[in-house]
Amino acid sequence: MNTFEDTTQSQTSSGQSQTRSDQPWTPPAAAGRPPLRRAYDGRMIAGVCAGIADYLSVDVTIVRVAFAVFTFLGGAAIPAYLACLLLIPEEGSDQSIASSLLDSVR
Repeated sequence: MNTFEDTTQSQTSSGQSQTRSDQPWTPPAAAGRPPLRRAYDGRMIAGVCAGIADYLSVDVTIVRVAFAVFTFLGGAAIPAYLACLLLIPEEGSDQSIASSLLDSVR
């Protein structure tokens, strides 16, 4: 039967157990990545593509072309863009449009 103490220990290469530090766990990919926000700089409509490009560390043109291609191939980019507009907070804010709407209803 596992206990909490069992889960806080890890095996070293020599087979000895070692206790982990008390620092909070952060995913390895998210450690150096900025938070996902709709950007002010480089925005054309609402900053969704610029924010996604900043988050993925790619050129904003690549993201815009991808949205354009998916718009012409069945229109999937239109609801995706609107969902991103509602769910991704704007730069300098911690609350998205959808979150602020839900808070105002409560």
